Amino acid sequence: MSETNLPVIYQLKIVLVGISPMIWRRIKVSSDSTITDLHYIIQIVMGWKEEHLHQFLIHGVHYGISYPGTGGFIHNAHQVKLAQFSLREREKFSYEYDFYSNWKHQIRVEAILPNDNGLTLLVCTAGKGNCPPENCGGALGFIRLGQQHSRFKLASRVAEIILEEGIEKIANHIEELKELHYWATINDRTDCTKINHQLQQYATGDEAWKDCLNQTITIG
Repeated sequence: MSETNLPVIYQLKIVLVGISPMIWRRIKVSSDSTITDLHYIIQIVMGWKEEHLHQFLIHGVHYGISYPGTGGFIHNAHQVKLAQFSLREREKFSYEYDFYSNWKHQIRVEAILPNDNGLTLLVCTAGKGNCPPENCGGALGFIRLGQQHSRFKLASRVAEIILEEGIEKIANHIEELKELHYWATINDRTDCTKINHQLQQYATGDEAWKDCLNQTITIG
């Protein structure tokens, strides 16, 4: 690994492998960012909940945060910066999350941009598709769940709740309605405004960014 003197901006496209329609995010991140930073950035922009182990594979070497009781990694993720890899445009590397469900992400360097003002840039510029729920059984489990939640079935269930309970008692079904909304908007454009608010909290050291890790969807 080698490190260039001047920081640049990497435009990265993160794609969740094995899912159709595609779930993806586009981000801009400083080359001064560490492996630890990129891990948490991916957790935020994709919508994961930091419940499982992870690892990057870059230039044939595994990187990640070492936790007590695990095998750990050779390199310290808090010290290794992206600049040290001398990444090139169109180069790809991978990020794996939850070794049981085997969520693999392909990360592609779409562009390398100058960082003229030297400021730390961290932003999600585009994306599509809701992140799969944690512990849903990997790509195949997620696809099966999606097949069980067609828009017709979702609309029928909402109508059933309203007709059986009445508008005034909808609050009794709030968790189920959250799940129905999740599946109804599964292929929508990503809410970059919300994500960027969380990214800025992370970039400025505001611990409130961790609140996004607690916003779970319960799958019945």
